[in-house]
Amino acid sequence: MRMARAIAATRGARLNLRGSALPALVTFVVAAGVWEGAVRLFAIPLYLLPAPSQVLATFLERPGYLLGIGLTTFRNALTGCAIGCGLGALVAALCARWRFVADGLIPLGVAAGAVPIIALSPLLGIWLGSISSASKIAVVAVMTFFPTLVSVFRGLTSPRADALLLLRSYAAPELDVFRKLRAPAALPYLFNALRVCTSLSMIGAVVAEFFGGPQNALGVFIKTQAGILRTREAWAAILVACLYGLAFYLAVVLAERLAMPWRRGR
Repeated sequence: MRMARAIAATRGARLNLRGSALPALVTFVVAAGVWEGAVRLFAIPLYLLPAPSQVLATFLERPGYLLGIGLTTFRNALTGCAIGCGLGALVAALCARWRFVADGLIPLGVAAGAVPIIALSPLLGIWLGSISSASKIAVVAVMTFFPTLVSVFRGLTSPRADALLLLRSYAAPELDVFRKLRAPAALPYLFNALRVCTSLSMIGAVVAEFFGGPQNALGVFIKTQAGILRTREAWAAILVACLYGLAFYLAVVLAERLAMPWRRGR
């Protein structure tokens, strides 16, 4: 019986995943069709807006090169995201343990959401080198630190008061309270933050390269091609950024399903 229930739950989760992906796929196809039709119907000049078919053809002309420069940017995004999210989760744990730390940092983290942190990129370029990867990684780390801090802190402080009182009535050490109650409760909040940060990290890495970077990077390539009105090449590079961002997001979703199998059917 248990085996049958497990198989049924797995099938239900797969059907749910397919059902949730279908509307997004249909929307994408319709949007691409409208874009293609509008470009051809209104005879929009190529240097203003190429059609999706032209962008795809440009990408297929040299996919190896575009994916190669995209990998350089993706490495910066991945490294910065790992540093920012890791530090954010660590500081959130400290805030949950000592509330005076939270009183100073959490309001700052909430306020940081209204600050265009990407504007720090020129300054970080001066401090760490405009061409080096360090400045791009730093931008991504700062962009992903505060969302992770706020989200994970909310998760760590989400357990009900009576659950905390129950553990403390058994004289459970604070480490056991964190490990058995707070950390499991914070997992959904952590993965929510990671899903948001996958997009932020790619945006931050690409835009940071607009202010300087190696030639084999997406941001530099997009800026250079757009500057000489080669919009097909620029849009092809944007497509590559989307592909890496989507792969990053799906990797986080897969990790979430492995870490929290009890939520697969939701």
